[in-house]
Amino acid sequence: MTTAIPLEDLLDHAITARAELLDEQHRGALRLFTGFAEGCPQVVIDVYATTAVLHNYANPPAEGLPLVERALRVIQTRLPWISACVLKTRHATTPESQNGALIAGERPARRIREHGVWYAVDLTMNRDASFYLDTRGLRAWLIAQMRGMSVLNTFAYTGSLGVAALAGGASRVVQLDLNRRFLNMAKDSYTLNGMPITKADMLSGDFWPLVSRLKRVGERFDCVILDPPMFAATENGVVDLANNYARLINKLRPLVTNGGRIVAINNALFLSGAAYMEILDTVCQDGYVRLAERVDVPEDCTGYTHTRLGAPISDPAPFNHATKIAVLEIRHKEG
Repeated sequence: MTTAIPLEDLLDHAITARAELLDEQHRGALRLFTGFAEGCPQVVIDVYATTAVLHNYANPPAEGLPLVERALRVIQTRLPWISACVLKTRHATTPESQNGALIAGERPARRIREHGVWYAVDLTMNRDASFYLDTRGLRAWLIAQMRGMSVLNTFAYTGSLGVAALAGGASRVVQLDLNRRFLNMAKDSYTLNGMPITKADMLSGDFWPLVSRLKRVGERFDCVILDPPMFAATENGVVDLANNYARLINKLRPLVTNGGRIVAINNALFLSGAAYMEILDTVCQDGYVRLAERVDVPEDCTGYTHTRLGAPISDPAPFNHATKIAVLEIRHKEG
């Protein structure tokens, strides 16, 4: 909801709430202002190292430009160490404007550091900024949980979840994504951390046939990460987070070792937490799948108790954000 509070005051409040996340070396990444929850849904602002990424969600976009200009002035005053700013226009008519353009400074940041791990970023490569801030807690979980484990990261995008697993001591990580360009970003992150790159474990192609191939050759993983897009369709199958998510989980179950886990992420904005739990309940009905835990989204993405204004579009409870992260424990009959 839009409030009568001036944007400058909203931003000042939001920046103050996030003071502890603004590291002195300016290498981290965070959501500086989540406008949907903090009083101005037309504007979202992220920080990647020394670059601010401003998202104009207004429709038509021209209505958001005065807000962007005001936000830019606040950033330059409150955060003078920001050396570049990128503007992404969600409802633009061209992919270039959706992906983002530099509106201040000379060069966007190319890497960020989180939990002691480096990640390569390309802030204008895609409509998203090549690195999802709302899964920071999950990356911490993977670092803590994956020592000695084998991991399959499906719909890997730029591979940050797989990189976190490797940083946590995973014995093997297979990254799977349709877009080879995204996987090349994962390789850049490997290089930044001195991690060896195994080309055979970078699988570029359609989820459906690649998962079937892994099954045929008898692959099993201790942990499978399922982080699909909201909707995607190829000649081999359809991904729909609201209508066929259970099918995706069941497709992956044979690839999980007995007692292993599936990290099931559903970020459908209009799918409530209760509706997602119903989907998970259907998967758990046979007694071989158990909801082991939930992983929260960090507060800079949800808004803080004292900065949130209004209610979300869809109630995410028992999760704390529209990005709903569940860890499922998988058992097999032979076990």
